[in-house]
Amino acid sequence: MMMTMGFEISDEFLGTFVPILVYWVYSGMYVCLGSLERYRLHSKVDEDEKNLVTKSAVVKGVLLQQTLQAIISVILFKLQGGGSEWRILERWEVPWEWQTVSLTSLACGLSFVLTGLTEMVALPYLGIDVQKLSLDDKAEILFLDQGLTTLAVLAVIFTVAKTFEPLPEDILRYDLKQPFNLQKGWLVWSGIGLVGAVGAIALTGVALSLFRTETPEREVDSLMKLLPLIGSSNISTLSLVGITGVLAPLLEETVFRGFFMVSLTKWVPTPIAIIISSAAFALAHLTPGEFPQLFMLGSVLGLSYAQTRNLITPMVIHGFWNSGVILLLTFLQVQGYDIKELLLQGN
Repeated sequence: MMMTMGFEISDEFLGTFVPILVYWVYSGMYVCLGSLERYRLHSKVDEDEKNLVTKSAVVKGVLLQQTLQAIISVILFKLQGGGSEWRILERWEVPWEWQTVSLTSLACGLSFVLTGLTEMVALPYLGIDVQKLSLDDKAEILFLDQGLTTLAVLAVIFTVAKTFEPLPEDILRYDLKQPFNLQKGWLVWSGIGLVGAVGAIALTGVALSLFRTETPEREVDSLMKLLPLIGSSNISTLSLVGITGVLAPLLEETVFRGFFMVSLTKWVPTPIAIIISSAAFALAHLTPGEFPQLFMLGSVLGLSYAQTRNLITPMVIHGFWNSGVILLLTFLQVQGYDIKELLLQGN
């Protein structure tokens, strides 16, 4: 609690509204500097010609996103202050300091990039021309790529964590026991989280549609790139499900929830840690048009992990969310539907 000129300002208030205030202060600075030609990244003519969305639409979208963010924060803080015996918003006992978090995050990012670059160099060196490979071979290459990336990044995290052993039992925990326990059962909370994610993301999509003047085309770009592989064969389908349903959730949940979110609770309340890690999770996908939906998904994943203290829970939600789309499209493809046309119509 902070006192300012006789007024009490709570930590909850600061945690909810200071990030929003900082955003608009920096936006104002950008707008002011943008009027000076020397500080512009692009000319005014280029911006007017190439911007697909108007400033008013951007402002509406940001205000909606920040309103949802504030509502979620208030709800989480109320739950935290309600004296509930459930541990959904308790902090973790984090053994490392901010230097470890910063350097480990940097090392994970470098591992991700360097693994991809190494594979790009290695394939031609080995005489492999990706353009001439069959669809099954391409799917297997993608699976290998995701596997090596996951292995490299997790090696960084667990190597760092090993230096702090013995770790608290609820840090980097993967536990298949007690799936039906009401308080911490991973299967129970995976089901709750999946239903919550579907509902939250559907509502977000409906809300955004009220403000958007144009639909961002990039929302289906990632699926469009995978279209040739979807339903082409059992090997391609299994490879895609392995990537989206197992390897990607294992990597992303360990990094964003198991390490980053947990680490943040050393300095900020768990609700703020969930919000920050969800924003980082959404930004890391490099799809601005999907940021609100990815943020909501990240929030659900963070809440489910905070409740069960078991990374299996968000991994199952994440895996079903990802692979469910692939399996649905595969089913439609087998039934004779033109899934490319369906995606374009849905977009």
